[in-house]
Amino acid sequence: MRKPAVLVTGASGEVGHGLLERLADQGDPIVTLDVVPLAPDLARHVHREVLGSILDVALLERLMAEYDIDRVFHLAALLSTRAEFSPLTAHQVNVGGTLHLLEFAQHEAESHGRSVIFLYPSSIAVYGLPDAPTRQQAGRVTEDQWTVPTTMYGCNKLYCEHLGRYYAQHYKQLSVRRPGTRVDFRAVRFPGLISAATVPSGGTSDYAAEMIHTAARRQPYACFVRPDTRLPFMAMPDAVDALIDLARAPAERLTRTAYNVGAFAMTADEVRAEMLRAFPSADITYRVDERRQGIVDRWPADVDDTAARHDWGFAPRFDFPRTVRDYVLPAIARS
Repeated sequence: MRKPAVLVTGASGEVGHGLLERLADQGDPIVTLDVVPLAPDLARHVHREVLGSILDVALLERLMAEYDIDRVFHLAALLSTRAEFSPLTAHQVNVGGTLHLLEFAQHEAESHGRSVIFLYPSSIAVYGLPDAPTRQQAGRVTEDQWTVPTTMYGCNKLYCEHLGRYYAQHYKQLSVRRPGTRVDFRAVRFPGLISAATVPSGGTSDYAAEMIHTAARRQPYACFVRPDTRLPFMAMPDAVDALIDLARAPAERLTRTAYNVGAFAMTADEVRAEMLRAFPSADITYRVDERRQGIVDRWPADVDDTAARHDWGFAPRFDFPRTVRDYVLPAIARS
């Protein structure tokens, strides 16, 4: 008998920290797959930790033989800034790895005769607005507007959303024996995420989290975007809640395979002002990186998450002041 389990890839990353704790609290047996070992405080939550690559098909086949996987949380990815320096590697990991996982989930679904729920963290990077005036006029952007990404990471994420939709709705549509059970693919387009557990790295929207962490540690910080740069953000607990809640949602209530989520939209200077209220001596300046600024300028200033709120009850708990006061600063003080 294969052992029931939830599979989490990329579990050692920012989202994985909170997700593993939540899944463990629910009593779910967890199998993790990552190229990086879990920290001891995370490893204690999992049934089995597997070191390896999502590109290793043989490894995935061994996992399928040993475990009865009913949910996949596919967090593993090469993030936006690093992807621009290594686009081929980014495509191999972000697209090739996702394709391997979708095949794995499809085979699992066929094996035990019920859909495998596949949770996929997508990104605001799937958007690409043409210029600043259009961005300003666009307001809160819906899932189907301006999906013309200009980064490798954004291209990867958008294509994987389409791959997931294909596996969920059109898999092997010309086959004589079409599979009776398909992957139940569900994607969340995350905005910038602010985590208390990890110091951010590799994300183009990480300036807000970097500003918070350095201010709390009394370290100087030079922000790489303009003071008036506005983006949507959310606290990591709300991001984890979004994944858990979407995984629980009845399939018949879902009208999309990919959903926007957001909690608050802030300019870089508004983030700085909040940090100066908390830490009056904080040394936060600006040293704009025009190339990274150019990427951010093509992302929406805010997103419309009406569909997520209507279909599966998305309701973030943290605004920005509460994110800083009740979530990030207490965690940093304990570290």
